[in-house]
Amino acid sequence: MLADLGWFFAKLAVVTFGGAYSVLAYMTQTVVDQYGWITTPQMIDALGLAETTPGPLILVTQFVAHLAGFANGGLGLGIMAGIVALWATFIPCFLWIFLAGPYLEQIAARPRLTGALAAITAAVVGVILNLSIWFALHVLFATVTRTTYGALSLPLPDPVSLDTVALGLTVLAGLLMLLAKRPMVQTLILVALAGLAGYYLDAI
Repeated sequence: MLADLGWFFAKLAVVTFGGAYSVLAYMTQTVVDQYGWITTPQMIDALGLAETTPGPLILVTQFVAHLAGFANGGLGLGIMAGIVALWATFIPCFLWIFLAGPYLEQIAARPRLTGALAAITAAVVGVILNLSIWFALHVLFATVTRTTYGALSLPLPDPVSLDTVALGLTVLAGLLMLLAKRPMVQTLILVALAGLAGYYLDAI
């Protein structure tokens, strides 16, 4: 288990470009769909943790690794899994920095390499969009299946499973940020209070 976790997070640090969100997109698909280490609701909690705290990447890798270890061997394995994930995530990142850092200005001055980096940027935007759609569908709908159209595999939400409370909070957040121009922190607080109010009213 620990060897698999270490290898996965090391590979994650080496092959992903574009910041935390592109890493989270790849990690989401792998740990939930491929390995089944954690469940979809747990991954949504991890992504929520990333959005509400500084340092999203390392917090989410720690969270995911700890949950995976805990599910397979209790608290002790969960702590060890978190340590392994921390080590495996940071070491390759520092190697990239130390190896490529002295040559960044030279790389930026080469037109062909600049064009390649622009293509990577476009791909990263698509990856982040994919993560946003996955996140939104699983928050708004309790049941999301996958439908295959040839080579494409697309998520298909069940309209009956729509969570109207989550939809209302999403609309509220959009109105606060896009129309009322409220800051993100203020929006988070207001939406959180609205969510708590909705929870207690539903309980009554």
